[in-house]
Amino acid sequence: MIQTIDLRGVQPTRAAFERLVPRPVVDVRAAMAVAAELIDDVRARGASALAAQAGRFDGVVPESVRVPQSQIDAAVEALAAPVRAALEEAIDRVRRATAVQVPPPAETVIRPGATIVQRWQPVERAGLYVPGGKAVYPSSVVMNAVPAQVAGVTSVALASPPQRQFGGAVHPVILGAAGLLGIDEVYAMGGAGAIGALAYGVEDLGLEPVQVITGPGNIYVAAAKRVVRGQTGIDSEAGTTEILVIADASADPGYVAADLVSQAEHDEAAASVLVTDSPELASRVEAALETVAAATKHAERVRTALGGRQSALVLVDDLEAAAAFSDAYGPEHLEIQTEDPDATLGLIHNAGAIFLGPTSPVSLGDYLAGSNHVLPTGGQARFSPGLGAYSFLRPQQVVRYDREALGEVADRIVALSSAEDLPAHGEAITARFPA
Repeated sequence: MIQTIDLRGVQPTRAAFERLVPRPVVDVRAAMAVAAELIDDVRARGASALAAQAGRFDGVVPESVRVPQSQIDAAVEALAAPVRAALEEAIDRVRRATAVQVPPPAETVIRPGATIVQRWQPVERAGLYVPGGKAVYPSSVVMNAVPAQVAGVTSVALASPPQRQFGGAVHPVILGAAGLLGIDEVYAMGGAGAIGALAYGVEDLGLEPVQVITGPGNIYVAAAKRVVRGQTGIDSEAGTTEILVIADASADPGYVAADLVSQAEHDEAAASVLVTDSPELASRVEAALETVAAATKHAERVRTALGGRQSALVLVDDLEAAAAFSDAYGPEHLEIQTEDPDATLGLIHNAGAIFLGPTSPVSLGDYLAGSNHVLPTGGQARFSPGLGAYSFLRPQQVVRYDREALGEVADRIVALSSAEDLPAHGEAITARFPA
């Protein structure tokens, strides 16, 4: 069901491993022309374009693209008690863990009368995208909205595709999660058109443009985010989910198999990878996968994901090589199930989120760890962070010099401006100090 890649004896260099990591075949560029066309349609025709796209892609046209407050309130009331309690607990935990991501202002005194203040200013308005499709993601409402609120964003718009089984309304559990967070601006729209609507606004809906768009989606959502980048900020071009488990002979094969399957159920293109220096563990995990995959609700989807080129059992010489492979991969989720997880962690540089030990599975982070589950995929963890309060913050430097402090460096500014053949720069200084 799942392939085995034997890298024992392979020189563990970044270049060698990057050529050998299993990846899904996903090319966002291939979807950009379609995404751009859908965005242009929304810019030209507004709400009517969104309605037409909903009928085409979601199989239903919403009665109202802007969700009435009464529907949000009703969805909150209709939440099953255990679900509401879980969402409220998730909101509290994510809020507490996110609070430390907002740096306090810091002042640097260059000399008396010459100061620079570093401050972190939130954007005024953010757009949050919550996907529909194979699953329902109220947890993604929490993961997107809480960091924006903690950062100090005062205006939030949430978009989620209309659901055919609910007559074109946004899924009620998503609406309920939005209501618990105090979000009152929700739109039943999905896909590339929704990203365009958030980026450029839709006048006939009263939808104002946002400054940052966050949240995962399919390849067309990722392509649309690439198209609008520059008009608005984005968090990342999130793709299908990934889990990479580093494990040694001490790991429980049943735990490893369960965790690989937990992410494989997201999508047929989901990536589940085990990297181990124990051939015996790999064999036991492979056997356990057959049992665990067969027993789960979405068995067919799981088997497709595990059998794809993006999933593998990878054999390496030692844990140092396992860490080097993981760093080359840059996984969205990294689990470390080794005899000494902290020692293995010391070898790791690149990962979206890291889960240490046998009782810290990725599913914990998906819902109630307090960490954020909106994370970079497709190797982007090698250079990009997951979603956090900082995704909605802009560092700004506030410069204040008095006359004496400016006069102290006036000649040097003039000298540099002359060297760059930009004399007006220097003249802006000398104008303040007439002979």
